[in-house]
Amino acid sequence: MIPRSRKRLLGLYLVALAMLVVLGGRLWYLQLLDNDQYQALAASNQTRTIVVPAVRGAITDDTGTALVDNQTSMTVSVNMMELSETTRDDGKAVLAQLAPLLGMSDATLTEKVRLCTKGVQQPCWTGSPYQPIPVAEHVSDAIALQIMEEASQYPGVTAQLEAEADYPEPDGANPAQVLGYTQPITQAEMAQEHLPETGYAGDDLVGQSGLEAQYNTPLTGKAGTKIVAVNAAGDVTGTVGGEQAQTGDTLVTSLNAKVQAVAQGALNSAIARSRAAGNDANQGAAVVETTTGRIVAMASYPDYDANVWDTGSISQADVDNLFGLGKDSSSGEPAVNWATQGEYAPGSTFKITSTAAAVGDGFSLNGEYNCPASVDVDGHTFFNDGNPSEGDMSFKEALIQSCDTVYYELGYEMYQTDDTKANSVLSATAPTQKMQQMELDWGFGNDSGVDLPAESAGTIPTRQWLYYMWEDNAHKGQNWCKNGKANGSYVQQIWYQDCIDGWVWEPGQAAIAAIGQGYVTATPLQLTNAYTALADGGTLYQPRIGEALVSPSTGKVVAPIDPPVTRKLPVATQTLSYMRSALAGVVTSGTAAGAFAGFPLNKVCVAGKTGTAQIMGKNATSVFASFAPCTNPKLVVVVMLPDSGYGADAAAPAVRQIWEGIYGLDGKQAALPGGTLPSLPDLAAQAKTSAKSPATATAPAKATAAANSTPGANSTPGANSTPGANSTPGTNSTTGTKATTGARAAALTAAASSGQPATAQPAVTASAAAATAPPVRASPPGDVPGKENDT
Repeated sequence: MIPRSRKRLLGLYLVALAMLVVLGGRLWYLQLLDNDQYQALAASNQTRTIVVPAVRGAITDDTGTALVDNQTSMTVSVNMMELSETTRDDGKAVLAQLAPLLGMSDATLTEKVRLCTKGVQQPCWTGSPYQPIPVAEHVSDAIALQIMEEASQYPGVTAQLEAEADYPEPDGANPAQVLGYTQPITQAEMAQEHLPETGYAGDDLVGQSGLEAQYNTPLTGKAGTKIVAVNAAGDVTGTVGGEQAQTGDTLVTSLNAKVQAVAQGALNSAIARSRAAGNDANQGAAVVETTTGRIVAMASYPDYDANVWDTGSISQADVDNLFGLGKDSSSGEPAVNWATQGEYAPGSTFKITSTAAAVGDGFSLNGEYNCPASVDVDGHTFFNDGNPSEGDMSFKEALIQSCDTVYYELGYEMYQTDDTKANSVLSATAPTQKMQQMELDWGFGNDSGVDLPAESAGTIPTRQWLYYMWEDNAHKGQNWCKNGKANGSYVQQIWYQDCIDGWVWEPGQAAIAAIGQGYVTATPLQLTNAYTALADGGTLYQPRIGEALVSPSTGKVVAPIDPPVTRKLPVATQTLSYMRSALAGVVTSGTAAGAFAGFPLNKVCVAGKTGTAQIMGKNATSVFASFAPCTNPKLVVVVMLPDSGYGADAAAPAVRQIWEGIYGLDGKQAALPGGTLPSLPDLAAQAKTSAKSPATATAPAKATAAANSTPGANSTPGANSTPGANSTPGTNSTTGTKATTGARAAALTAAASSGQPATAQPAVTASAAAATAPPVRASPPGDVPGKENDT
């Protein structure tokens, strides 16, 4: 027998042998059968994937000249999430050490990295807390090198080349509100797009307004990756592979830099003249559109320096100025694009729709109509401007001389035959009046459908509109029934009456609306688009600023962008031709003859219509709408100037200046010789030409983000606007969405070349998000019988 001790020893040997067999088997499995998986895991421990942000696509004018370009700048960024995780004091000591190196105080640097939460004023960080925050641009190479070499002293701090927007303003053109701006992606935008809350770099920007938001998806491009080898210390030892970033498409617009500069100059001069005359003018707009629906220039006053948006950290003073806040309430709100968001009474420029409505209702196009000094409408007296009694006249002469009383009578007569029982029906489904339906057909009271993310719809006072205005303000909003008084102030008396029957369509409202006043408002773009429909023979377009998306690598058109047709006007060709002929007479012998005295009409025949909309408590809104040449129109030019007086005194001279600049009259150099627009630019050829010049470094543009639309899509203009709560009859409304413009990163054609700096962050892709919402509108000016006289 084997002693018990020997049995135990043998048992231990067997257990040890079994363990060796198991370990050997496991080793054999790992080495031979599961080799690929573990090799991959081992390799992953030796490599890192780095995101290479895509260069954001360029935005150019119609000649291919960059309106926004990209430059590179050495930028220092701070990752506050990393600092909070790796330091005991949330990075305070690191920031205190970094601030003097960057030439700023500790307090300034601390402000730059704090989040813009409720109650925190600028400067602060508007982006996600998970993003590295840019704190200094144009940093010297020496400082950048010190930060990189002393990484242990500056944890969470990076120095690298990043893109920054450059605004060359070719020929002085600065359409900042049209171009829009980009800002760091926010937590809300990441949540909206269901994106992970990590992995974003400081240059991950989103188009927030203007063309940057509207065409964000094609402009963004596609981020690439770079796989680098690292050693045990984490130092990069080489590049293993990756995928090249794809530059965003180039957006070629129909804007012409030279015409844009001419329009801006004319608008600035008109505002200066208005102020010199004692007016309080602080905003206005000028629009130039082709008779095929393309926007050639869109100027909004006041404009501003778009570089203010560059880093995403904007001062509170700049915010106040841009949006008219605090002490800057009279700044004119330069962030707002008044061409698409300003709502002004169009005055007598609106008489083309009233003429069309009257003729469509059976009034003779060749008839005679009395132009007395005043007319009585339901017990209220309405006066012709200057109180002249001019006797019988044709529609043509009524347009040339802008006789108000002819149109008061037309409005009243159409009111009397237009389902008067429906006027007092308290219902959102009450039928639309005949004259107001014609106004809607011309595009008023609806979004134009322009390829910008925010525009106002203006106001056409249909019976439905009156119902919604009453519903919104009778017992809420302005609360007419509570705040109105029978014997109170003028406004209180209006509220008192509106509480009782504010939804009722009255005879006086019909009369005053016929001359483009009362509740009627329109944006400068809407008025331009309506006159385009008149000039082109009756086609109403959804205007387009984008002309084509072009590949930056090949120069080939990726997607053409054509203005969709909204509708054909329900107006006879003969009527449109008649009105075009009449408007030519406005310039030669009518209300605009003085403004165009000496203008070489034999070289460029201009037709147009003045408008002067009286506003209670303010000076009149000055309006002039025009087209040229008279018999074969190519372009339409409109200027609207609130608080500036007669249309013939302020807006008409500005329009004349624009026509002179376009055609090169009165000693000026022609912006468009012969009024001919250039063909689509050959960006591939331009890229080859620029490649022969000394190369400049390219930089990553703002990667991924929120977008609004598919370029060139047939967006449907919105429905007739419903009034907001803050409606004050008798005052003019100029309210629009206050989320506009500023900066943008763009790179022309071959910007996706080598040399793009990389960002050591996980790659992420953002899909399209909704862009700036349509503006909230205050309701329009009210009916002031006997005072709304127009020229």
